[in-house]
Amino acid sequence: MEIGIGLPGHVPGVDGRTLVEWARRAEARGFSTLSVSDRLVWSTPEPLTALAAAAGATERIKLLTTVLIAPLHNNHALFAKQTASIDQLAGAGRLHLGLAPGLRDDDFTESGVDFSTRGKQFDALLDRAAEVWGGQTGIGPAPATDGGPKVLFGGMSPAAIRRVVTKGTGWIAGDATVADVEGFAPGLREAWTTAGREGEPTIVASVMYALGPDARQSVEKAISAYYAFGGSEYVDYGIDIAHTTPESITAAVADFEKAGVHELLFMGNDANPDQVDLLADALGL
Repeated sequence: MEIGIGLPGHVPGVDGRTLVEWARRAEARGFSTLSVSDRLVWSTPEPLTALAAAAGATERIKLLTTVLIAPLHNNHALFAKQTASIDQLAGAGRLHLGLAPGLRDDDFTESGVDFSTRGKQFDALLDRAAEVWGGQTGIGPAPATDGGPKVLFGGMSPAAIRRVVTKGTGWIAGDATVADVEGFAPGLREAWTTAGREGEPTIVASVMYALGPDARQSVEKAISAYYAFGGSEYVDYGIDIAHTTPESITAAVADFEKAGVHELLFMGNDANPDQVDLLADALGL
């Protein structure tokens, strides 16, 4: 199982140069992937912009959106051009797109995008991006990766399964538990096989982490307001399942690997770049 790391873009007050330093350290310490999350009505950096900066600061590490709220990008040709451009900047095979329809209606209200039709808009975006990436439109540049970046999908709905097996390479379980994976992955694998896809879908899980003497306080500070839209019980749950000790980190790796996860992402909740080294040390990287 590969181990990736997520930028702490949702942490209040984090600045862009700090995120670039995270990218450099993540590559230097041997993490497989650098990921970035997405929210509009929050201080998180725009994820495609953040990954473009990371692409210029690194050479090897994979770059992943976990997950991009795809329907907000209602100029589908422009979205395809933007992502193809990052693919060119990064080099073939490095950019992977984790996409989902989105959960928060305020992100859509502020965008002027209809929340109720986001699924249909999402599917239209995927079709248009495939046309552009495949060189069928005259819109460039051509992606460095043949056919465009690999696409994974978030969510646990029948529509998510449909998108994975018809248009994607795998599934992302955000802020996940082993039980989440074990409950969803068997049905996904069955649908994949029924659709005649070769091999198996890639399964990626992400979890929250912070390390050091103030780890739990860092998690509380980072996600209390960020998750407030889900209510106090959701906030408390998110804090409780975060990984804040080296022992919890190593146990998570063992448990998710046993559950059949191909890559586990640890999402940062303390902006200090030393968190990258603390995590790498805990993992033995």
